[in-house]
Amino acid sequence: MSTKTIGILSDTHSCHDNRYALHFADCDEIWHAGDIGDMSILIDLMEKCPNAVIRAVSGNIDHGEVRRRLPEVLQFEIDGLRVWMTHIGGYPGKYAPGVERILREQNIGLMVDGHSHILKVMPDPRLGLLHINPGAAGWHGWQRERTLIKLKIKDGTPSELEVITLVKQIPAQ
Repeated sequence: MSTKTIGILSDTHSCHDNRYALHFADCDEIWHAGDIGDMSILIDLMEKCPNAVIRAVSGNIDHGEVRRRLPEVLQFEIDGLRVWMTHIGGYPGKYAPGVERILREQNIGLMVDGHSHILKVMPDPRLGLLHINPGAAGWHGWQRERTLIKLKIKDGTPSELEVITLVKQIPAQ
């Protein structure tokens, strides 16, 4: 198995920022954990990071084309790691209803979600998984920082996790 570099973001709320592609240019995959806003965010990532596989789920503010084209939950395997991604999933000790059962039954090793706008990386030793909420990448919301996550996956194990902080400023109109 080879090492995969993964970029993770959430809660862009239609916020275009060229730094997403700048930070994710070397990624094999880019995962968006919902509240995308509109498909142009994903199209922009596809165009600027053409070698990356884009995986995304819809979130609670998503509607129209985003809601029609994207599922609410994605489950997949990458380099031997079972991944479960949704927008509203909770976190270890406070999972959304029914989530803990799914994580256990599907033997998930990495859970990714968004929604809270709070950067959170937590192991769940009871379920043997890592939970990642990349925080909010967009300008909209009450978060103090805009954040992205980058990590590597090799032989089913996440490593070299990096938090990327973007200045929270609203661009000139």
